[in-house]
Amino acid sequence: MKQRSGSAMPQRVTMRDVAKLANVSQSTVSRVLSPTPQAIPIGEETRQRVLDAVATLGYYPNLHAGSLRGQKTRMIAMLIADISNPFYHTMARAVQDVAHAHRYDVMVANSDHDRENELLFCESMIRRPVDGIVAIPYYLTNQEFDRLIKQTGAAISVLGQHIAHPLVDIVRVDDSRPTYDVVSWLIHNRHHTKIALIGVTQQFPVGARRYQTFVQAMTAAGLPIPPDYLQEGDWSVESGERAMQRLLALPEPPTAVFALNDHMAIGAILMARAVGKRVPEDIAVVGFDDIPAASWISPKLTTIAQPASAIGKYLAQAVFARIEGAIDGAGRHVDIPCTFIERDSA
Repeated sequence: MKQRSGSAMPQRVTMRDVAKLANVSQSTVSRVLSPTPQAIPIGEETRQRVLDAVATLGYYPNLHAGSLRGQKTRMIAMLIADISNPFYHTMARAVQDVAHAHRYDVMVANSDHDRENELLFCESMIRRPVDGIVAIPYYLTNQEFDRLIKQTGAAISVLGQHIAHPLVDIVRVDDSRPTYDVVSWLIHNRHHTKIALIGVTQQFPVGARRYQTFVQAMTAAGLPIPPDYLQEGDWSVESGERAMQRLLALPEPPTAVFALNDHMAIGAILMARAVGKRVPEDIAVVGFDDIPAASWISPKLTTIAQPASAIGKYLAQAVFARIEGAIDGAGRHVDIPCTFIERDSA
């Protein structure tokens, strides 16, 4: 991994910080924040000063602090986007294998590609601290990771090119080059001139990046992109089916489809077959990820493989290097290449 410049890991906001800002004792802070009734009432002015300090510092009580007494939790958390997608299964297994080798447990949370769920995960990590966090975020920003680090002190590693926090270890997958190459391959090697895209909302950085690369490859070849050739899915098989149904209903349907993940590509194949179209003779289909089902579907899916196991391993190893003190300070990053897998669907 490559080192990036940065400062030392900030300390978690503590009850002592709240007490100092509110100019009260730590026991008073504890009494104000305690969910149980107090034998000795606390004045409203004092209570408000404590609550104001809590809000200013963004303090969350550590629910396990009393029992842990400064010891490690022996737990890391992992945020994934879609627990139904086998791509994340392989990655989670790799993280778990590394964690178990360190005699740690792994708590897995699913965001369903939803920003509110990602924020809820962060709040959960602040309230129920773990020693490390592995995240595959679609919406979280550098500012939100900064808050998470400051309030938890956890070691954090992330998959995503859109994150560049100086204290977060980052794994980046180069998906732009292979996206460009596979579209060019459809054009120059398979002689397609009518190529459609099944994408996702461009609120997802990965969706925007692959969409832009698709457009660049088509433009470089001098090929038009009719607006109806740009279909939006939601990463699911069902959305791939719906997108392909719309494409095949066009007066001039495409002869090839590039889907931004394998689930949507598999849905596209299923719909094409359902309406009597041959793949790839009538319409070619290419996906992205190389999940296990890519080699089970008929015809077998041509796709771009992301090495999910290697990604998970790097993410976990980065977290444990910090937990165990082998690495401190500035975040690091590693770039992992993708691989084109030519099968039967294109």
